Order: sequence, then C-alpha cells, then structure tokens
Amino acid sequence: MTSKSSISRRHFLQRAALAASGPFILPSWGAQGKPSDRITIGCIGLGVQGRGLMGGFLGRPGTQVVAVCDVDTHRREDGRRRVQEHYESRSDRASFKGCRMFEDFRELVAEKDIDAVVIATPDHWHAIITIAAANAGKDVYCEKPLSKSVHESRAMVKAVRKKHRILQVGSMQRSMREFRVACELVRNGVLGRISRVEVTVGGPAVPCDLPAENVEPGLNWDFWIGPAPVRPYNSVLSPRGVHNHYPNWRHYREYGGGSVTDFGAHHFDIAQWGLGMDESGPCEIAPPADWRTAQNGVRMRYANGIELIHAPGKNDVTFFGEHGVVQVDRGRIEVKIGGKVIEKGEMPLRDQLDRIEKEFLSQATTRLYRSEDHLNDWLSAIRTRKQPICDVETGARTAAVCQLANLAYYNGETMKWDPAREKFTGGTGHADWVDVPHRGPWKVR
Repeated sequence: MTSKSSISRRHFLQRAALAASGPFILPSWGAQGKPSDRITIGCIGLGVQGRGLMGGFLGRPGTQVVAVCDVDTHRREDGRRRVQEHYESRSDRASFKGCRMFEDFRELVAEKDIDAVVIATPDHWHAIITIAAANAGKDVYCEKPLSKSVHESRAMVKAVRKKHRILQVGSMQRSMREFRVACELVRNGVLGRISRVEVTVGGPAVPCDLPAENVEPGLNWDFWIGPAPVRPYNSVLSPRGVHNHYPNWRHYREYGGGSVTDFGAHHFDIAQWGLGMDESGPCEIAPPADWRTAQNGVRMRYANGIELIHAPGKNDVTFFGEHGVVQVDRGRIEVKIGGKVIEKGEMPLRDQLDRIEKEFLSQATTRLYRSEDHLNDWLSAIRTRKQPICDVETGARTAAVCQLANLAYYNGETMKWDPAREKFTGGTGHADWVDVPHRGPWKVR
C-alpha cells in the first residue's frame, strides 16, 4: 500500500518539476554575491527524494547541476546520466562542462566551483554534511527534519551563521498557500485566544532489529552507516540501486525519528509558525500513560498556556480558538468561525482560499512570508542574501519540538524545558538526551 507520506512527497516533487519549466526571474546578486548569474549545484543523496529535488533544479534558469554524490554506485551513475542527458539535449549545451560524480561528500563540497548543495540523505547524515558544506562556503538546501538532535541543530545554526550561508530546510508546506492562510488566521486573532493545537501524524521510531543480509558489490555500507552505530547491512535501510519508494530507515531510531520527525517536521512546523514560535518552543513535555507502546498522546505546553498535542487521526494540523477552528492539510482547509463554515466541498481550493482571505483577512495587520515555490525561494535567497522562508533557525526549532516529543515516548518522563537555553530544567530530563551518539571520526562539535 502506498503511504500518504509518499504521495505527498511525490506531489511536491511534481510541483517543483513543473515550476522549473515556468518563468523564473531572480534579482541580481547582492553585495556578497558572485558576478556570474548561474548558481552551480551539487546533489548529495540520490534516492527518490534526492532525484526529485535534482529534477526540480534541472532546467531552472540561472542554475546548473554540476555534481552528484551517493554511496551506492548505481544511484550515483544514474544521477550523472540523468544530468548529462538533460543538458546535452538543450540548445545551450555548450555551457555544460559535464557532471562530476562522487562517493564521498567531502570531495564534492571541496570543489571550488560549486556554489550550493542539496542534501537528501538519511537524517543521521544531515548535520555532518551541512556543517562541512557551510565551512566550505556552500549554501545549503537540507531535507527535513534538519537534524537528529538539539545539539546537532545548534551546531548547524552556528556553522551557517559563522560562514554567512543561506540554508533552506525542506519543510515546503510553508510555501503552500493553504498553510500560510491558516497561520495568518491564527496570527491575526481571527480564531480568538488559542487553547490548543492538535497535530496528527504517525508514531515514534523504534530501535533497529533488522536481520543481517549480504551486501552486494557497489554499496559502501560503512559510509552509509557513518556516524550511526555499526550494524549488518539490511536492504530495508538502503535498498540497492535505483528504486522508486521511500526506504524505511526513517522508522528506526539510529537513522530517523519515525513519523514524529518525518511528517511531524512538516506539521509541527506549521504549528510553530501559526503560534509565532519560530524562535522558541514548548516548556513542558508530558508522555501518555502507555508511553512504551503509544503511537500518539504526547502533550506539550508553551509558556503562554497553549497546548500542542500529538493526536490520533489523519495527517493534519488543527488550531482551536475561542471563536473558531481551522484545520489544514495539503490541498485542504476547513474554517469554522462565528457560525460561518467554509469547507472545500465542491469549491476549488483556490476559490476557497480567496473567500477565506476576503472574509477574514482583508484587514489583517500580520502578513506572513509569502513563497509560492520552495526551491525558487531558496535560489532567490542565495542571490539576495536574505533569509529564506524556512531558515536554519526555524528548522532547528521545529526539529527540537519533534525530538522532545520522541524523548517523551522513549523515556516516559515528563520534562521541563527552557527553549531559550535549550536545556532541561527542574531536575527533569538528562543532559545527554539533547544529542545522539556519533561513531568514530564523525563528531558534531
């Protein structure tokens, strides 16, 4: 059965590819920009998501993919073939000097003529590659969730800020109009005082217990494992070759955070945006009574008393206010305010959003960042040197919400949290919970 998560990712990548074929006008380089008008890109991680992102940049005016990297020989060679076939079929093919191919991301980020990198590896590699890229002077598009731990996120923010880099997190729902409209309803007080937000996504990750399988030639399994604990190969984690599904490494603690950090990095992100908490987070996190087996039920409280609840149900985000409710998901929004109900029904989403904005937001004083294309927004930010819609700090804060929820499921402890210092307080939690182990030379400082 195809998961809703897979369909949603596919929908985003299809939209990105379509956007690439349309007109795209970017302002000229800012003071820190380069004189050339072309952004050269290296793509690291060439699974389904990585190939989709690469395809979203191919053919986009003002960009050129010049390098690919993957630990699987087949995916690596396939990526280079796709890039070369694309540019060799274009009228301006004379400007294309070929696509380089790497197994080791460190060699790619060391290339002086690469301006930016796209990171679509498993989560446990995000921090290490991002920091290396920033230190090498590259701008970064990093898939969500930003990191595996609060410590990793903070190290990423530090590196990106120190090197004055632009980082866009792949939480692309911020570039979808339905989510922006929902958050503007909340931020402009249309719902009145918010009492709670419910996020419905799947459950936490579990320890990896997959059996050992033989590794076929062409995969650098030790490099795939990288900073994670050593374990035998299993094809569930890294299916060989060019496949068309999203591997289940994300469901294991060593490499991901389950649905809590996977789809949660989208929906908890919208909760943070709507509540105006992009530079903060909850101050108390409580597990459900059945935390050892629970798939939902964690409750988080912000300093202003608002509760953020990981609730059962379909994938969506619901804001509950004293005057109304707004529920939103991709391609769907339902608004109930003061006796008025605006649901999709037979009305196209665009018309529905037009009506909502006309009736409830025509006098709005708070307008949120408007992006209609997540990839273009990153490219524009690279040129202007202004922060994109989902900057590294925003991604760090959203990742922390997801990670704190998982810690409640993993440890069954009610934790008090200081979001300003990103530390546990009141004798709760443990200092080592803010990070994950890193094997061998793969340290995050």
